Amino acid sequence: MLCACSGEQHKFEEAPQSPESLATRDFSASGLSSRTGDWESKLDEAQVEEAESTLKEALSLNYEEARALLGRLEYQQGNFEAALQVFQGIDIKGLIPKMIRAISERTKQNKPRSKTDIVVIPNVMSLHSVSLLSEAVLLKAKSLEGLGRYTESAKECRIILDIVGSAFPNGMPKGIGEDCKLQEMCHRALELLPNLWIKAGFLDEAVTAYRRALVKPWNLEQPRLAALQKDLATTLLYAGVEVGPPSLLQVSGPTLKSNVEESILLLLILMSKMAIQEIDWDAEVMDHLTFALSVTGMFETLADRVEQILPGIYDRAERWYFLALCYSAAGHNEAALNLLRKACGSSEGTHGPHFPSLLFGAKLCSQHPSYAHEGIKFSREVIDLAKNQNEHFLGEGHKFLGICYGAAARLSALDSERSIFQRESLDFLNRAAVNGNGDPEVIFSLGLENAIQRNLDAAYDNIMIYSDVTIGSFARGWQLLALIVSAQQRFKDAETIVDFALDESGRMDQLELLRLKAVLQISQQQPKQAIETYRILLALIQAKRELWLQDENVDQAKEFKHEVLTERKLEMEAWQDLATIYGDIGSLLDAKACVNKAQFIEFFSPRSWHITGMLFENRSLYKEALVSFSVSLSIEPDYIPSIISTAELLLKLGMQSLPIARSFLMNALRLEPTNHDAWFNLGLLSKREGSLQQAADFFQAAYELKLSAPVQKIE
Repeated sequence: MLCACSGEQHKFEEAPQSPESLATRDFSASGLSSRTGDWESKLDEAQVEEAESTLKEALSLNYEEARALLGRLEYQQGNFEAALQVFQGIDIKGLIPKMIRAISERTKQNKPRSKTDIVVIPNVMSLHSVSLLSEAVLLKAKSLEGLGRYTESAKECRIILDIVGSAFPNGMPKGIGEDCKLQEMCHRALELLPNLWIKAGFLDEAVTAYRRALVKPWNLEQPRLAALQKDLATTLLYAGVEVGPPSLLQVSGPTLKSNVEESILLLLILMSKMAIQEIDWDAEVMDHLTFALSVTGMFETLADRVEQILPGIYDRAERWYFLALCYSAAGHNEAALNLLRKACGSSEGTHGPHFPSLLFGAKLCSQHPSYAHEGIKFSREVIDLAKNQNEHFLGEGHKFLGICYGAAARLSALDSERSIFQRESLDFLNRAAVNGNGDPEVIFSLGLENAIQRNLDAAYDNIMIYSDVTIGSFARGWQLLALIVSAQQRFKDAETIVDFALDESGRMDQLELLRLKAVLQISQQQPKQAIETYRILLALIQAKRELWLQDENVDQAKEFKHEVLTERKLEMEAWQDLATIYGDIGSLLDAKACVNKAQFIEFFSPRSWHITGMLFENRSLYKEALVSFSVSLSIEPDYIPSIISTAELLLKLGMQSLPIARSFLMNALRLEPTNHDAWFNLGLLSKREGSLQQAADFFQAAYELKLSAPVQKIE
């Protein structure tokens, strides 16, 4: 065989054919004329001279090498059909063993040598010939790709990797690319093969091809290796299919449980490379990682990666905003608000206000009543900026401002201030409803605020409008509607609404609706039905817990941590409600057992200690009851039921305790002005003191408030 790079000729079983006769036969087969005029119509003079020069350089080319050269010329001209005709004449399957042997034998020369030192190994191809034939296979694959025959193209492309993989089972050694183009052909095949499988619609084969490129060392440059890692990560992340690693690609180390985990690992590797500046910054990698970690609930990991990004990629306000989103999604709202304060602080004043941080700050504060006054500041800045720059966010600013004013009203200790805040809340929420173009969230917030302020007719109308414009789950709408109807003392209608909502809602919403149904049954003096409803609720929670224990999926447990905590809270509230029912019907032992169940879930629950105090009071153990109420208030000083119960107990102790009882009741009304129990006990206290007119006014207020009180507190 002829070594094209050395000019040496070797004997072959089949005599080489002349380039001229080969060209004539190839072009006739492809429908081209063999005449000189037709040949020149396809190739210009310079290209013919280049081909002749290449052929003359070799003393005599064998059949396959000549086809490889002529096929390359056709491919360079864009004649994919003609190139394919030429390449199909190469018996590559018969040459595979010779090519593998040539690669193995020729690369055993470990001593460094100059390019002029030719090592002759008898009856073995030169690496140059192997490179030429590998290029022919690659160009054949690209010709098939150009003709839209992607599956055939991928199979041809895979031949190159099979040859090199057989010659180098442990990966390609360094230095092989110095004397020939074999390494470059292999690299191009590694990059091309997955794309061909994707175009052919075989995503599992594409993933396998990517993994094959990454599982062994192929001497890829870092940018090319990073590109393959990124492409595999995105394919795994967005392909929508699970592709397990085949047995040939099993490697030692921890087993990845899903394609998303593998994708995250690859993206984290790329982020580490960018952090040490091994590769250039690629914003798309960060975008993909953000999506992957978000859908898996790994927000704290995402925050850690954002903090590792080198300075200068994001400006400070943008970085703080990004981190705030991560920490908020992870449930660390205090940390998120601290970051937003930095992004909106005076240190960033020279760069102008960061509108997304202001908007997000207003949203977070609107969700947490304790930050209501800070939320008012954020919201007002949002409104001021929206008027000049972002008018489409004006409705959002009004919505958050209205919600924050409503929360501030409930925190206010002054009646005059509370009245102003309540009026401002409804005013801005109505503005948001006008500017929001039927935004369901605005309408729901308006209905909620009207319900809290006992504007029941307006609240009912708002929630009915909300039901008309809402697409998807309406569980919280049904729940609020049932509470509004119950505040109108239509308990049966409210229960009917809950029954309807149970059929339309998801599992978590069903648990909350079941508890509401039981509370409505209690209001209708149906304790047996309520106990049965609680039994169903607790059975569902227990069944779900058993599924969690059987699953033993730690990652899934982290992902649904919020759901687990919600179920635990619902379970505790169910036991507390049952304790109250049993206490009311005189079954004190059952009531105590239910309280113990609730305290086992959360020992420091103010309601559990309050119920314990009520049970002591039912047994005329006033001292023990007072201690239990005190424990409840030490856990939560503003727990209104314990404040009122303490006042009731003091009323029973005699005239000397009346001033203290009045103090407790006034504190309860400061916290919740619409609490009818506080007004009623204040009337009893005034009657005991001899202020009959004042007592009558208090009783009247208690009666009117009770007529508009929902069965559960609206929050």
